[in-house]
Amino acid sequence: MAEITMKNIVKQYGDGFPAVNDVSLDVADGEFMILVGPSGCGKSTLLRMIVGLEDITSGDMLIGGTRVNDKAPRDRNLSMVFQNYALYPHLSVFENIAFPLRLRRDLSDDEIRTRVEDAADTLELREHLDRKPSQLSGGQRQRVAMGRAIVRQADAFLFDEPLSNLDAKLRGQMRTEILRLQRRLGITTVYVTHDQTEAMTLGDRVAVLRRGVLQQVASPRELYEQPVNLFVAGFIGSPPMNFVPAQVTDDHLELPFVTVPLDEERRSRIGDRTAMIAGIRPGNFEDADMVDPGKRAAGVTFDVPVDVTEWLGNEQYAFVPYEAPEDIAATLSELQSDLDSEQMRTQMVVELDPLSQVHDTVTLWMDPRRMHLFDPTTGENLNRVHADQASGLSSG
Repeated sequence: MAEITMKNIVKQYGDGFPAVNDVSLDVADGEFMILVGPSGCGKSTLLRMIVGLEDITSGDMLIGGTRVNDKAPRDRNLSMVFQNYALYPHLSVFENIAFPLRLRRDLSDDEIRTRVEDAADTLELREHLDRKPSQLSGGQRQRVAMGRAIVRQADAFLFDEPLSNLDAKLRGQMRTEILRLQRRLGITTVYVTHDQTEAMTLGDRVAVLRRGVLQQVASPRELYEQPVNLFVAGFIGSPPMNFVPAQVTDDHLELPFVTVPLDEERRSRIGDRTAMIAGIRPGNFEDADMVDPGKRAAGVTFDVPVDVTEWLGNEQYAFVPYEAPEDIAATLSELQSDLDSEQMRTQMVVELDPLSQVHDTVTLWMDPRRMHLFDPTTGENLNRVHADQASGLSSG
């Protein structure tokens, strides 16, 4: 096992485009690090530079404290699991798992058999060792690919969107297996995904990239509760955070559907800005008719029109249209493009109790203290606090 250190890593192609731009990131020994972002953000390119499949334009890549920029992939002692499994169809499961050991030529047949059978037991593949990949399910093939990574006894595991070819049910099962395996082996792991659920459930920390630039590195909880900017706030969370225009008037904030008070701290952070973007999670709204009277006094209530509702049995969503000023709409449109979103209109998504009776309008309740405020020009989250402050607030 080993720590992985990236210092000012740049990957620039012939046309001058920086696919990865000045990324510095430390992955601790035994840590499970997630690289996440929309298509084209540079996450897979960064992973390929770690393993040595992509040349590094500038910067230093260190594994276990040793600079590996000029080392071939086979000399870095890393195991990579690919999206397409990369299994040999003519070989048995046993020989697919044993393949990297055969290449070494310094292990006896008994040693190879022991390692393969140990990995097969770990991944519950023992009864499939004599089968060919074509006789296995998608989940079983992915476990074979993971077995091949395990037997190498590498310093780190690298996963490149390993579950994207599986259906939703298998993804859930394999997600649990990967996490259980990593915890059991305690091996340093870097995992690339664009999937929200994988990012939030697997990683000790998550690194969010946008256009090759590292935006924020934090625990899943901190990313959700304390996003550093509009992009991270919009990318982390499903359904995503709602962004609505907000006009500052004295010590109040005018939203398209309600005016809310500003406490002294938030007012001081806003400064002389007059226009803001408010970020509100769908789950921060409630049906006012179902809110306890004692709790209701701590927030604001307001009526909104409902365009469409989605009832899913255990949850319900209402879609609320609103109008945005041209400059704010342009900022939000650019953000949607960066997030790979196809949202075509300005609307809020509101999560409601499945028992709520929603018609053309609904009376909502919201606690303004849970609202995020963003600078529309820089995207900065103005009410973000540092991680140590956040932990103190949550424990208090």
